[in-house]
Amino acid sequence: MKLNVGVFFGGRSVEHEVSIISGLQVVHAIDADLYRVTPVYISKTGEWYIGDKLSEIDNFKQLETLLSESTEVMPHGDGGQLELYRVPPARLKNNLIEKLDIVFPVIHGTNGEDGTLQGLLEMAGVPYAGCDVSASVIGMDKILTKTLLRGNGIPVVESESCRMEAWYQDRRAIIHRIQSKLGYPVVVKPANLGSSIGISVAASESELEEAIENAGQYDPSILVERMVTRLKEINASVLGNRETSEVAALEEPLRSSGILNFADKYQGGKTKGISSTDRVLPAEIPGELADRIRRLAKETFNLIGASGVVRIDFLVDEESGDVFVNEINTIPGSLAFYLWEASGVSFAELTTRVIKLALERFREKGKRTYVFDSNLLSLQGSGGKLGSKR
Repeated sequence: MKLNVGVFFGGRSVEHEVSIISGLQVVHAIDADLYRVTPVYISKTGEWYIGDKLSEIDNFKQLETLLSESTEVMPHGDGGQLELYRVPPARLKNNLIEKLDIVFPVIHGTNGEDGTLQGLLEMAGVPYAGCDVSASVIGMDKILTKTLLRGNGIPVVESESCRMEAWYQDRRAIIHRIQSKLGYPVVVKPANLGSSIGISVAASESELEEAIENAGQYDPSILVERMVTRLKEINASVLGNRETSEVAALEEPLRSSGILNFADKYQGGKTKGISSTDRVLPAEIPGELADRIRRLAKETFNLIGASGVVRIDFLVDEESGDVFVNEINTIPGSLAFYLWEASGVSFAELTTRVIKLALERFREKGKRTYVFDSNLLSLQGSGGKLGSKR
């Protein structure tokens, strides 16, 4: 019997529509000869839906109609499977609608890529594809990622960070700190977001204030980086786990402005996601530079404990020759399948390998002990006092 793979997409995230595109690409890429596929759509308000019509992107143009023709469900973990039950339950009916053997998360950004969904699946005891909770948390938080990389000798661009609470209390001190350390121009980003949403360049104090206010609409933590002005961007995709990993063909995404923005990534190909971005593939760079980027990509992948397929973005200073790790995308747009196709790995084979990696991790976890039978409560005295942790 084929394993039932639940592909999760949508979600409570500003990257909701991008996730729909990526998720449906994965739905259609998974090898139907090996697996049964169940699309699971999570709405912007957090409801879960399943239904045959969720597998076609054109149906999302009339979302209200689509959801009325789909079934709202709620999850329950049971013996290594994720059971999906009808909401609200119907009388005199079997409300168990579907059983998923493995979950394939394709939710970009918050409430999906940040470890929240992975944590739910861990608690339910269900195998899932891609990075685990800790790697997802680290990869999503740009400030945490940079701190970890810098502390382990992996080059990152100079940066400063702030919380919006501190910004509203004393913005003058924060501006002074940024100007003193980084100067201008700088790139301002929300710390926990993707798809280049909320990112802008500031070349003056007034632009810096505006950029921080803009980024603060999306996340309370703000990252400000020194801008590499003679910039070449190179992206690498890594596939594997902590034991073995490989790097696909490198790409140079092309941008219309000083930084790669949302329109560059997604609005050129309409429903093709980031796979439609203008790019040079493979990147036309010297062999020594390509080797250095591949080495840094593997080191970054291993350092955060990644698994499955990720995309790691690099900044190359063409004037100095310096290479910096910019960020890691633990659920990359379109799963970066186009980089793997350029390396001789089809999208179907890529999804198969990601699923197999997830099942291997789940089997390894099954060998560990998570319950310690101490019978501690039976040792409490009869006086009604509870013991204390010391």
